[in-house]
Amino acid sequence: MESFTIYPAIDLRGGMVVRLRQGKRDEQTNYSEAPAEAAKEWTKQGARWIHVVNLDGAFGEPSRKNQATIQSILEETGSDVKIQLGGGFRTIEQITAALNMGVARIVLGTAVIENPAFGEVVLDRFGGEKIAFGFDAHGQNLMSRGWLSDPGVEMLPLAGKLADAGAQTLIYTNIQKDGMQTGVDWENAINLSDQTGLDVIASGGTSSLADIKAVRLAGLSGVIIGRALYEGNFTLKEAFNVR
Repeated sequence: MESFTIYPAIDLRGGMVVRLRQGKRDEQTNYSEAPAEAAKEWTKQGARWIHVVNLDGAFGEPSRKNQATIQSILEETGSDVKIQLGGGFRTIEQITAALNMGVARIVLGTAVIENPAFGEVVLDRFGGEKIAFGFDAHGQNLMSRGWLSDPGVEMLPLAGKLADAGAQTLIYTNIQKDGMQTGVDWENAINLSDQTGLDVIASGGTSSLADIKAVRLAGLSGVIIGRALYEGNFTLKEAFNVR
């Protein structure tokens, strides 16, 4: 497993930095109209990875503004930071275009949850270093299409199949905790890691430095932090100093 990585999150909707509560579109908080400046700030504070989500793409909505914004984030951060990008990837062509732009790792969710064979095709084509899988869970079931659909797919069987196909990284989000600042569900995250051998990044619910410490001590690959940073609960520099 790689060393523990902290990923500040930039969730994009209409070209703005936003956060949603439990993924609900009608519970949106806007934080910045300058996402590239946010990326610059996280870079200044020591980020080596930034987790970017195209929410418009995830919801199946037009995402031209977000595409332009993603390009500006890549230009602003340059080679100093690696960008992990998810939201709305459904085809090989979309993945190829994003990687060619300079994105370091693509996160696939719906496309693989609804068609696991696609995950095997993508891993064969691009390799496990460039592809991660987003597991957005309600209980033990995975949600798709911006968390609006429940296709009846359980986490562990799909995670095991992807691991067998060469996957390396999985991002686990407990939807009920996302944006709520009620603590990270590291227990289910570590179970996924233990059962599959995958590097699991925990996402959703971080509210304090104690949450980061718990995830780190659990032996997980990393943690994604969103609202807690934007609300000023702690700084990214402080998060990096947690041991």
